[in-house]
Amino acid sequence: MSRSWDHIGAIIVDATLQRRQNYHATVKPRVVALVAAWPEAATTSGLRRRLATGKLAEVISWPSPGRLAQVEDIMCVFERQGIETVLELRGALDDPARRTVLREALAGVRHVSPKTLDYIDTLSGISTGSAATSLGDDAKHPVSPPGVAG
Repeated sequence: MSRSWDHIGAIIVDATLQRRQNYHATVKPRVVALVAAWPEAATTSGLRRRLATGKLAEVISWPSPGRLAQVEDIMCVFERQGIETVLELRGALDDPARRTVLREALAGVRHVSPKTLDYIDTLSGISTGSAATSLGDDAKHPVSPPGVAG
């Protein structure tokens, strides 16, 4: 089993919230809430429409404007790269030339580290080997939350 999502919004929110947070207590419940409340955010354009409502902080119960801005910034990278679906994200990550361009663009987003880049691979269903080791103890016991591919 891997920790992956078939929902662009879930991938972005999970990758954004994971930094210095407990996955099971903090990240997972918020991502599951997002998937349940915003099923249309499974695509980048759907996420864009939902973010325009200004309700993300309420949906994921997250008050920090910095992380909320990071969600928007990562979504903008996906938009500029023409990534609408998780399948398209996987395709970009599987193509060596597109992968390099995408990872460079994502690395330009504040707080997106090499570990976060590898984690996005994991969340999108790409097995990198290095991503699992960057997640700490949670990676030793990966889970697939409801609504998650696995």
